[in-house]
Amino acid sequence: MSYRLKVIGFFLWLGLMPINLNAANAWEYIQENDRLTNRAYSFAKSPFPRRDLYDNLHLEVVCRDNALQVIVDADSLIASQGSKFDVEYQIDQKSPVKIQMTTFKDSKRRGYTSEFAAALVSDMLSGKAVFVRVHTLIREVLSGSIPMDGGAEPLTRVLADCGINSSGNTSIDAQYGLEDFEKDYAKLSVEQQRQVLDKIKRIIKEFN
Repeated sequence: MSYRLKVIGFFLWLGLMPINLNAANAWEYIQENDRLTNRAYSFAKSPFPRRDLYDNLHLEVVCRDNALQVIVDADSLIASQGSKFDVEYQIDQKSPVKIQMTTFKDSKRRGYTSEFAAALVSDMLSGKAVFVRVHTLIREVLSGSIPMDGGAEPLTRVLADCGINSSGNTSIDAQYGLEDFEKDYAKLSVEQQRQVLDKIKRIIKEFN
């Protein structure tokens, strides 16, 4: 009797296993605290592509300190730390889009983009799958097709955390303000600051 129960239990486990695997490999919305600053941040983590067809990589869409980033994470070498590398992404049957990412200063297998993050997420939300090609330092191309099934909800939540609606527009609460301008202005060279002030002066004259 005990043997028969074990056999039945084994086949029940086999029947449930695909469901559990699919549940584990799905889009997720995650909130964590930064270990250095203790500030909360959120991110949406993509499922992995089919390992029998593609490389082992995934995407993360992160909102940290009200700034949006898209991260590619791979098991293989991408580039040396702090280096730029080329990435192509394709939504369904649309034309591929070329962007640049940068590896983190402490990793050769993870890279990010802030510049193209909002546009990339907006494109992802418009399709059923995103095909990613990562051009590595050793001229190898890492690729993967990531399904967008179940991705809209976690991605939209991350965008909302950054004050961005799903159409890519910044909400009123997160609009560019005087404090943001002062921070960005301080980063410019003296010549760049002069050019900015000249442009502001011309804009103000247009309204007077």
